[in-house]
Amino acid sequence: MKRPAANTSRGLIQIKVAPGPLRDGADMEAAPFALASLTLLATPGPTNTLLATSGAAVGARRSLMLLLAELSGYVLAIMALRVVIGPVIAAAPIFGSVLRLLAAGYLLTVAARLWRTGLGSHVSSSAVTFGRVFATTLLNPKAIIFAFTLLPAEIGAVALLPWISALALMIFAVGGGWIALGASLRKGFGDALPLQLVFRTSAIAVALLAVGITVHALQVA
Repeated sequence: MKRPAANTSRGLIQIKVAPGPLRDGADMEAAPFALASLTLLATPGPTNTLLATSGAAVGARRSLMLLLAELSGYVLAIMALRVVIGPVIAAAPIFGSVLRLLAAGYLLTVAARLWRTGLGSHVSSSAVTFGRVFATTLLNPKAIIFAFTLLPAEIGAVALLPWISALALMIFAVGGGWIALGASLRKGFGDALPLQLVFRTSAIAVALLAVGITVHALQVA
């Protein structure tokens, strides 16, 4: 990956991605990548629920190690998806569009559930362990969106490392926020936070992301 360079004509920072074996060369914008990644990571889901529950049960400091479990789960899932499924997409690009449409459908389902039920199901604090967070994240459908939609397409593992590093920082930041939220609930400050508004705002953001993914999938189909 080359050094980011400002593009004055578009007003956005551009990250130059080195050509991969199946890529003719393209620019990936850092700002949209960060915004979409943060939106997806912040969306309430199984991993975030576990992090918040741990923060509420044992406090923020004792929950920080769970961020390593989340990062490990996402990285392993992303790399497995790209290595195993990537060649299939290269041979049949329509398969990539189908996966994007499936991911968009999943996001719309999540958005509808968030809008209707808010916090969702309760997770027992006794179940929040390093292994449980790792396994939950490994199976989290968000990894599909990272692997095939948000991260640069068709580049090797080495070229992908800077992007994974940036994603790791966002995972720690957002995951830490969910732990802090749970810890604040534990201390009795949860009533000051309009959780219903937070979750419905997340639902709108997820729905918009799903629409964007659908448009992209139809364009490349």
